[in-house]
Amino acid sequence: MDGFHLANSIIEGTPLRDRKGAIDTFDVGGYLSLLERLRRNTEEVVYAPAYRRGLEEPIAASIAVPQSVTYIFTEGNYLLAEQSPWNSVRGFLDEVWFIDLAQSVRLQRLVQRHIASGMAPAAAEAWAHGTDEANARFINTTRTSADLIIRGS
Repeated sequence: MDGFHLANSIIEGTPLRDRKGAIDTFDVGGYLSLLERLRRNTEEVVYAPAYRRGLEEPIAASIAVPQSVTYIFTEGNYLLAEQSPWNSVRGFLDEVWFIDLAQSVRLQRLVQRHIASGMAPAAAEAWAHGTDEANARFINTTRTSADLIIRGS
């Protein structure tokens, strides 16, 4: 789903920039279109976007999914969100699993990922404890709709 982040050129100079990763900073229509095309399975190849860490941008048509692929895994924070149009996502998925990590582990991994992508350590800590944490609180409210909750460490 990260391939459907709105491009920095779209959110730069708007309040969305300081909330990148929040539910309204994704192209949900594009994501739904991809899921529909994959579910229909009528095209020889469907191309999906990827997200490049470091660049911090989605890259269109960078994952080829041939028609012969039997199983497709998608991941994302808002797969179980109840607000429209996100609530349409669930209809394209056979199962949704929720990965439940301890807050300390999640925050540590987020900080490490941000630093690895070029963010200064202090900025990484602030982002993980601010924007990322606000998103995590919302995402946690959707967990009861999951088919399976996996407790991680």
